[in-house]
Amino acid sequence: MAEVAFYQLRTTALESALPRLLQKALDAGHRVRVVGASEERMADLNAALWTFDQDSFLPHGELRDGDAEHQPILLSSESADASANENNADIMVTIDGVEPVFLDGVTRYLDMFDGNDETALRAARQRWTRRKADDHQVSYWQQGSGGGWEKRA
Repeated sequence: MAEVAFYQLRTTALESALPRLLQKALDAGHRVRVVGASEERMADLNAALWTFDQDSFLPHGELRDGDAEHQPILLSSESADASANENNADIMVTIDGVEPVFLDGVTRYLDMFDGNDETALRAARQRWTRRKADDHQVSYWQQGSGGGWEKRA
């Protein structure tokens, strides 16, 4: 079964925290697919990735742009065809409470959620319970006061 890591945002917004995780993944040679709730949300995230740090560049694109197989980081909404791994990702990041689709080739899933939103927190706990029941290896990371990640479980 896959490894599923839950990342509880507490001190920064997703648009600030996610690029740092994506950079680490790319630096380690991974390919990533990020899946959000809507095309509009992914378009906003696309814009945020272009501007998050003027001294760096995260190569990425949206599924709807085409050439998905060339994108080290591929952004898509959950309404997109979820049965294919178009960019050959080995890491999938889900945001906005999206349930992951377990794809061939993907070995690690990151479930990022807003820990300051009680509804999002309850939903993440339910996803945690489902992933454990499905025998996935799960871990829990909480954002510290400086924005770094601390493993809690």
